[in-house]
Amino acid sequence: MKTITKIISIVLFLSILIITICCRQQKTEWKGTIKDVNGLTTVKNPKEPMYREDVFSLEEELSIGESEGSEEYMFSRIRTIAVDEEERIYVLDYRESHIKVFDRNGEYLRTIGKKGEGPGELNRPRSLSINQNELMVLEISRRLSFFSHEGEFLRNLSTKEIWALRSRLDSKGNIIVTEGLMDPENSCYKLKKFDAEMNLLTEIASSPAPQPGKAFNPFMPAAYWLIDNDDNIVYGYPKDYEIQIYNPKGKLIKKITKEYDPVEITEEEKEEVTNDMPPEIKVDLSKYHSAFRQFTLDDEGRILVQTWEKIKDGKGYYCDVFNPEGRYIAKIPLRMRPIVFKRRKLYTIEEDEEGFQVVKRHKINWNY
Repeated sequence: MKTITKIISIVLFLSILIITICCRQQKTEWKGTIKDVNGLTTVKNPKEPMYREDVFSLEEELSIGESEGSEEYMFSRIRTIAVDEEERIYVLDYRESHIKVFDRNGEYLRTIGKKGEGPGELNRPRSLSINQNELMVLEISRRLSFFSHEGEFLRNLSTKEIWALRSRLDSKGNIIVTEGLMDPENSCYKLKKFDAEMNLLTEIASSPAPQPGKAFNPFMPAAYWLIDNDDNIVYGYPKDYEIQIYNPKGKLIKKITKEYDPVEITEEEKEEVTNDMPPEIKVDLSKYHSAFRQFTLDDEGRILVQTWEKIKDGKGYYCDVFNPEGRYIAKIPLRMRPIVFKRRKLYTIEEDEEGFQVVKRHKINWNY
């Protein structure tokens, strides 16, 4: 009798365990819609994702950066990072005007560029982009500098005719740029695509910019974009929760939307930005944040959208995850700002306990 009771107890325990595991990874029925009309796919998503938070976890596996020791591993002010197909890590240091390169194990390889305005030198670099052939740096002096992956200087291109705020390379060497146009009547940001010699190919999108002489809203929506593995341009102007995807020729081919609850701007956030404003600037503060902050793409077709919704302990924000079809599949907490997702690794810029910047790599575990 005791043996039978023991067997029944074991069976019940295993059954409960199996049910618990299944429930953790169980997906709900997706309640969105997908429609194709004249070559444009529109994906409408509900507020709730298909999976729960616990489909995603991170394991730190690499940290680069020292407050003391070898200068090769010290950073002044990291602007951004990039990762190539060999998993070498390129760290753009704005203050030092150079790029430090590390191998996949975090070992220092070389430094590209130095302060200056001559060939191969960098003047306050703003952004870094890399494709399979070269890397490109946008400088504040309205110039693009190109280097090989090994650090050889290749050429410069002037952007003096346009005010380039962000730029990226696609796989063909074309250059995509956010151009700022300051006009008293119609200031805007335009997203444009140029060939390798900065000849205009197409204008893709436009979004509002602050108007000179008018009250400034520091919380106004700001357009953001990236290039995916197929050279499509993934674009979002977060006045509404909508991600637009343009093909390499600049044609809109997909829209991804999601229902959401606006996040109210706190009094602390308002006070923080107004304290930094010169007294002569008038401000016009929004009640709510934009629909989202920015987004990141991984090399498996996911779009990870950073929201303004804070994690319960206040340390970090939730991120909405969309699969390659555009379905809203998960809502995950992230305590750091994602920079690069590549080969199921997340690369971030963080601060150590003393406030010094470090570059970290985390292994990603997707459990769905």
